[in-house]
Amino acid sequence: MIVLIDNGHGSDTPGKCSPDRKLKEYLKSREIARRLVKTLNSRMVNAKTPIEAHLLVEEDKDISLPERCRRANAYCDKYGKENVLLVSIHCNAAGADGKWKSAGGWCVYTSPGRTKADDLATEIWKAADEGLKDYKERFPFLQAQGAYDSRQKPMRADWSDGDPDYEARFYILVHTKCPAVLTESLFQDNKADCDFLLSEEGTKAIVELHANGIINYIKNHKK
Repeated sequence: MIVLIDNGHGSDTPGKCSPDRKLKEYLKSREIARRLVKTLNSRMVNAKTPIEAHLLVEEDKDISLPERCRRANAYCDKYGKENVLLVSIHCNAAGADGKWKSAGGWCVYTSPGRTKADDLATEIWKAADEGLKDYKERFPFLQAQGAYDSRQKPMRADWSDGDPDYEARFYILVHTKCPAVLTESLFQDNKADCDFLLSEEGTKAIVELHANGIINYIKNHKK
């Protein structure tokens, strides 16, 4: 099973950082992606289904979305799209004005309609619901202190079609041949979320939840 790990944006992408610039999305997404690839390559689903994980983007500079999709589809053409999946790692943002915001939480996106990506997204969402236990427990206390507004939830979801993923026509999701999802691991313009993401505890939790979700998808849905 070929697992492609994509990472958000690049060193030459303007913005895409916390207001204090301590968290830069391209660096954090690449750190998570590299650690996730290493974690996945150290594990096996079973003797018959080994995992071979690859970084889709080795470069620090931004790589265009068409080129990212071309790379992913080359794997699909070589190994068969049924033997490939893609997960794109990002950090969310509530605005682009360089100010701290009160939005927070974790979520996952798929393309519109029912595809195998929905099953992949659900497994990663369930793994996040478990893996972010400490974050979830702290959330209401931080919310009471004003870190998050009253509408926010630690696990963001759209259950209108029976599963937790949001649907969007993001380029990486609709122009790849294999099941593909995009995760938004907390908000880079929320101070509390940033503190968690910049900690070893937070980074490790984000890496592990992606690894566990991917492995559970392969175990439960790969045929």
